[in-house]
Amino acid sequence: MIGYLSGKVKFVFGDACILDVNGVGYRIFVDERTRQTLSVGAAAEFFIHTAVREDAINLFGMTERTTFELFELLLTVSGIGARSALAIVSKISAADFARAVAAQDVKTLTRLPGIGKKSAERIVLELKEKILILAENFPAQIQSAPTPSAALQEASEALEALGYSAAEISTALQNSPPDATVDRLIKLALAQLNRFA
Repeated sequence: MIGYLSGKVKFVFGDACILDVNGVGYRIFVDERTRQTLSVGAAAEFFIHTAVREDAINLFGMTERTTFELFELLLTVSGIGARSALAIVSKISAADFARAVAAQDVKTLTRLPGIGKKSAERIVLELKEKILILAENFPAQIQSAPTPSAALQEASEALEALGYSAAEISTALQNSPPDATVDRLIKLALAQLNRFA
């Protein structure tokens, strides 16, 4: 199994690149973030996942270790294959994914390509323990993120319906009293949001 490749980028096309390693060209499927960093003729190093099927052997590569670790972690979830995992890591950073799983934020996960509510719930269920390994690379608050209360979740949904982004809502609610009601949470958040408007 190939786990790492280093060489020069020969071509970049679609969702893949050709990496020249001592005269041998390896076709590597890459995520969007990785592809945007590649330059033809430039040196590049890839962490490689080798996917072996009956009809093909495909290489999936990332230049960032945390992205690669997330990709491999996603492959442990039932129903997620290499192509689906690649699409997911193209749309969310490893840190944001870790936060979403740690907080059991199903809504954020359902925004990812190919992930419905049931798939998102399965990701949380199957990765909530494993994500701590990935989270070791990020701030401690990810590792100990509390499960959002029903009131907090409801307040977040109400604020989102008003047009606020997830980032704005998260910032506005981060210091809210843990025993606050939905109405109280919304009022506190709106006060914060209007202050910075």
